[in-house]
Amino acid sequence: MNHTGAPYSVRNALRAVFEERLSATSFRIGHPAQRRSFHEYFVTHLPSSSLSPDKQPGGSHHRLPRNESQPHSQGSSRRSAANLPQSSRDTTIVRIPIKNAKHHFGAGVSRGSRPYNEDTYQAGTIEIPAFAKRQPISVSRRAGGASKNGEDSGVTNLAAKSESGDPQVFYFGIYDGHGGAECSAFLRDRLHGYVEEAALLFGMESTLQPSTSADVDVDDADSESGVMGAQDAYDLQKSLVSTWKETVGGYFKRFRPDYFPAITNKSGSDSRGETVQSNSIETILTYAFLKADLDFTTAQAHKHTEKKPAAQPPPDDDPVLSDRPLNDNDVLFHPERPASQNLRARAKLSSSPDLTAPIGGSTRFKGGSTASVALIATPTPTPFWHPASPSTLIAAHVGDTRILLCRSSDGKAVPLTTNHHPSAPVEATRLRRYAASFVTDSFGEERVLGLANTRAFGDIASKRIGVSAEPQLTKVDLPAAGYSFLVLMSDGVSGHLDDQEIVDVVKEAKTPADAANALVSFAVEVSEDADNATALVVRLGGWERRNEGGGGSLGTKERRLWRRNEAMDPRSRRQ
Repeated sequence: MNHTGAPYSVRNALRAVFEERLSATSFRIGHPAQRRSFHEYFVTHLPSSSLSPDKQPGGSHHRLPRNESQPHSQGSSRRSAANLPQSSRDTTIVRIPIKNAKHHFGAGVSRGSRPYNEDTYQAGTIEIPAFAKRQPISVSRRAGGASKNGEDSGVTNLAAKSESGDPQVFYFGIYDGHGGAECSAFLRDRLHGYVEEAALLFGMESTLQPSTSADVDVDDADSESGVMGAQDAYDLQKSLVSTWKETVGGYFKRFRPDYFPAITNKSGSDSRGETVQSNSIETILTYAFLKADLDFTTAQAHKHTEKKPAAQPPPDDDPVLSDRPLNDNDVLFHPERPASQNLRARAKLSSSPDLTAPIGGSTRFKGGSTASVALIATPTPTPFWHPASPSTLIAAHVGDTRILLCRSSDGKAVPLTTNHHPSAPVEATRLRRYAASFVTDSFGEERVLGLANTRAFGDIASKRIGVSAEPQLTKVDLPAAGYSFLVLMSDGVSGHLDDQEIVDVVKEAKTPADAANALVSFAVEVSEDADNATALVVRLGGWERRNEGGGGSLGTKERRLWRRNEAMDPRSRRQ
């Protein structure tokens, strides 16, 4: 793909960008609308008439305290009812924390039978351009700016827009750590920041606004086509893959991410014949996942392994231990590098994370984490849970966490992810060239170097054989009220319940918050060895129709009742 533009140095450009960011309190590239900021709340609008009289813009019609006010009487000297301020269509902008909006979002968490919980989750609105499918003009608005119901849409549209001028993009993520909670906490606090950063660096454009890149000169490319010019997207892709190749090697010497057009091909189209743009949401999510994994892996490799009390020295004739180098546990360690921060010191809420801050503790963390992230964008400011609002959902998935949709028409579960296990044919084919062997544990599950997941963040000891964080991406256009709800869960839930059981448990709850708690409780109750269990339930446009299709939750009710009775019977688990 031919490019036009003056040559430049990626290293110098990146250095200039991050130096400017460190010297100021926020990005000052282009204009303030380009600033990225993650929030744990969503912005909506309520009619001013729903506020209490004392808080209305015009104030109350009387000036007495509310406890001294009296009902209107015929002989009162106050203004008549005709002169009282009439109810208007004015709206008031409010901020509602997503994690507290129990009618729209619910989270259930349990450590099961484990001594501590390694699962984390995140929910909020992310400041990136919209990627929703644009609706026909005749459906979204009429001539003169009036909406379909004849009302002026100027006030209502303004209330629900983000800083960039697009409707809000919602972000939901679930992270299942293994070997500790350090990696899952890192993803909870920073992965959304990598997505925001990648969208800014790649010059992501909104699908709802007319593209201006064709009319921009080369001199103005910094503000319209990414922060470093017209060619930065291709160079960033090549630079990231090259860094993986030089730092880790092995599998990454021939690493070709699916949604990197600069690596997979030169014509700008993927294997399915569809055009892949360098500033598409798929490329940005792939870059964000791989960059976050690279930063975490490199940070852990630069640290010392925690020193343990000296045990019996290994025998001299041990062929495995004798072949290991003396500094086997000190890969990339340098004594002058500062110790990293402790992730227990949480970042400031409702703000984007500082990606330049140190990662992890002072000792090396050898574990990792799986992740599943769902982003939802709407073509209009109407939120995605409104029954008349279509939306677009994209899921990015690594490992064995799971994302499900419930279809309103028949009540069936629609999986958006597949488990990345060695038993999966695609994963087995990808890894057999580099993995020494696949083994089967006592539970009948295949493992590679002791790991059950072939894709994960962290796990620095298994990177060379191909345990990467390249996400599996699934994009779905959600019609208005076409799906009832969205469920994100860790393997502590999906490992013990099948997909239809999960959605049927959610159907019986009144709110998403009740559904998430009921789902986690049922999964822990029926499992013999309960793992950490976390579930997120997100309301969609067809929530009120969740029990209409397919007989509601009756399809698995008898099976779930039998499983619950078996779990309550102490004799059933005797061997």
